[in-house]
This record gives sequence, structure tokens and C-alpha cells, in this order.
Amino acid sequence: MSAVLHTSAAAVAPERSEGVWHAAWRRFRRDRIGMASAVVVIAFLLVIALAALGLVAADWQREVGVPNAPPTLLGPAPAEQQAALEVPKGPNVDLSAIDPLAPRYQEWEERARQFKTEETPKAETLPLGGDRLGRDVLAKVVKGTEISVFVGVLAAVVAALVGTLLGALAGFFGRKLGDFIEWVYNVFTSIPDILLIFAFAAVFGRGIGTVVLILGLTGWTGIYRQVRAEFIKHGSREYVRAAEAIGASTTSRMFRHILPNVSHVILVRMSLLVVGFIKAEVILSYLGLGVPVDQVSWGTMLAEAQSELILGHWWQLAAATVFMAVFVTAFSLMADALRDALDPKLRGLE
Repeated sequence: MSAVLHTSAAAVAPERSEGVWHAAWRRFRRDRIGMASAVVVIAFLLVIALAALGLVAADWQREVGVPNAPPTLLGPAPAEQQAALEVPKGPNVDLSAIDPLAPRYQEWEERARQFKTEETPKAETLPLGGDRLGRDVLAKVVKGTEISVFVGVLAAVVAALVGTLLGALAGFFGRKLGDFIEWVYNVFTSIPDILLIFAFAAVFGRGIGTVVLILGLTGWTGIYRQVRAEFIKHGSREYVRAAEAIGASTTSRMFRHILPNVSHVILVRMSLLVVGFIKAEVILSYLGLGVPVDQVSWGTMLAEAQSELILGHWWQLAAATVFMAVFVTAFSLMADALRDALDPKLRGLE
């Protein structure tokens, strides 16, 4: 009898509903474009990790090729272009009558020629070409990817954390706290972004951490506005009131119930911030307010490529542009797929 009751009770027991994140992952895996974009983004992150550990592009500052070495597919530069890079020699004049050190000049020149022959010969071509100093553009663009993506993603995370936290507090609590946060928001939006960037740059100085702080502390306003509106809308819905009725704490209602339902908005805004912050890093580096001179990023490569492009050396510009375009496109498509997977409006269509 007890076995029958146990079997019947198990038969009528309700099944546990699928979690929000598990369901989102299941929907995301069905999006082929989103998965392919995620693979590209993960490949970039793997390259960044290897560069950060010094396993690749560690010697990007070495002059391994001749100045402005063309890409390997184009072959070596014509002989007349290589001759133009050599220093012309002066006339062979006997200066021993007026210069007591003249007899030693020939000896010193011979030693210099021997030292030059013992050096590692400079490559006439490189996989993606070389810059004006002979540095490998491939190594530079890999190291530049580490810096630019690190700055863009970390600054977007900082801006998203600040904007989400302030938006959640202002939207959920409202009243005096909401009014105060709204006043802070109005102060930041009333000042032009470029002036804020220059002000923070003057205070914090120059460096990678400075760029992250500048972009993060000036870019949170957009995500704050959207998160605040979403928390106001969701704060009065039935599932939040039900959570309050069963004794859920304020923190639980804010970050376990409401936040997952507005995460798609945060992800979309973050993808836009990453793209915008990478572009902003290019501008800051061009103006001399970005990464230090002993570092390389997509922004510094594009700034260097301007003078090279006039001479017909386009490969550094092409490498930085292609790497930037591929990463930004893949990241945007991945963020769109994550937004669709997390959008609560699409859950009922399955």
C-alpha cells in the first residue's frame, strides 16, 4: 500500500522548471551565427592570453626586417627602393694631413663591416610586412590586439557595473536615493564627453589603467538610463511581488529575479560599449592620451600608418583594420545572439 502511495505521489509531483541560464544556453547553441561568432571571439581571447603570458609576440619591438619590408606575398622590394634606404658614402679623400685620426678610419670601417656581417641578417619580407623601423607587423597587431581588446572589454565591464548598479538602485528604490543618482547622471550628461575625457586624463595621467578608468567612468550613463527604466518596469510585476510575499530579500529580488530578466538589455549595451571604447582608444592614442609610447595598440598602429600610407606602405593599416573589423563584427553578432537567447519575450515562443 505504501509503495502504491509513493508511486502515485511521484507521478503527480510537478517537474522542476528549467533555469533561466540553462534555457538561454540551449537557445544560444541553436544559433549557428552566434556560435561561430563565439568561436572567433574565443580565438581572439586565446591569442590575447598567449600574448599576455609572453608566449607569442613577445619580441614585437625587435627590428627583424628591413625598413618597410613588404608582405611575403608581394615579394621583396625592388632594388632601387632598397638602395634609397642605404646611407650614401662620401668621396674617398685622404684626410691624414689635416686629421690625425684619419689613418684609423679605415680600421674602424673594417670592424664595423665585420660586426655587420656577424649580425642576424634582416629579412627582406615579413608575413604581414614591416613598419618603418623593420618591426614585424604581425607581431605588432597581435600585441596590439591584446591591448585594444583588454582596454575595450575591461572599460565596458567597468561602465556596465557602474551603470547597472546605479540604475538598479535608482529604479528599485526611487525616492530620495533615486533623485540623488538622477542628479549625478544629469551632471555627467550635461558635460561634453570630450571634456570629461580630457579632465580625467589630466588627473590620472597616461597609461592603460588610465584609459580604462576614463572610458568606464564616462561611458556608464547610457546603460544606467536603460537599466533604471527596466527596474522600474519589473519592480511592480507579479513575479517580484510573489518573491516578496514568500520572504525574498531586497538583494534577492533585485539581482536574482529582476536582473536575469533585464540581462539582455545590459549585454546589448555592453556590446555597443566595447565597440565604441575600442574606437575611443584609437582616438585617445592618436591624441597622445592613450597607451604609453612603449606599448602598441590598434590606435597607435593606425596613427603610425598615416605617414607610411603616403609612401605606399599600406600593410600596417590593413592589418590593424582587418583585425579590428573581425573582432568587432564577431563580438557584435555574439552579443546579438546572447540577447535573443536571454530575451524573456522569446521564451514563450518555443
